[in-house]
Amino acid sequence: MAEADHFDRWAASSDAEQQAVFDCFQAFGDAVRERGSLLQGEALADPAGSRTLAAGVVREGPYAETVEQVGGFYLVELPDLETAVDVARLLPPAYTVEIRPVIPT
Repeated sequence: MAEADHFDRWAASSDAEQQAVFDCFQAFGDAVRERGSLLQGEALADPAGSRTLAAGVVREGPYAETVEQVGGFYLVELPDLETAVDVARLLPPAYTVEIRPVIPT
């Protein structure tokens, strides 16, 4: 999850601090590929640039009225939830991570 000031803190962080975060993402991706498949993953832009469509009405900004916003996602295929939790521990420790299964189609 990304807090409201996440993007400002990222812009103000040093190259070394940013590299440490990238290293965590690399370790996560490597661990997922060793145990399963990394199907998709993307960082999301600042939610201030989003639009919400509800009941046919468009409004600026995110829907959630909270300081926490989704900052990105990974779609992975792993053998079980325990493995997903294990590899998620490799993501940057300052981030809050939600692990959720998808509905099978």
